[in-house]
Amino acid sequence: MNSEHRFTITHPFHPLCGQSFPLLTHRVAWGEERVFFSHPQTQEMRSLPLAWTSLALPDPFLLVANGNAVLRLKDLQRLVQLLRQQPDHSQEDR
Repeated sequence: MNSEHRFTITHPFHPLCGQSFPLLTHRVAWGEERVFFSHPQTQEMRSLPLAWTSLALPDPFLLVANGNAVLRLKDLQRLVQLLRQQPDHSQEDR
């Protein structure tokens, strides 16, 4: 892979968010797809999850939801499950 392949860190909480780097390689490591790059100050090889970069495919849910949905179906199902586990206080509120 040549140095013309670049990526941008897109994870909002990463200290290098918004910065672009030459891609050294891309492979599965530690059970997930990762990108490898050279840190600009230390020249040490670093890696990040692919999902935290501009190389990640767009999330299909976000594309279809087009900003109109806050939770995925599985998130809503988990919320319902949590609410059902809570004690019923409806009688105490009256």
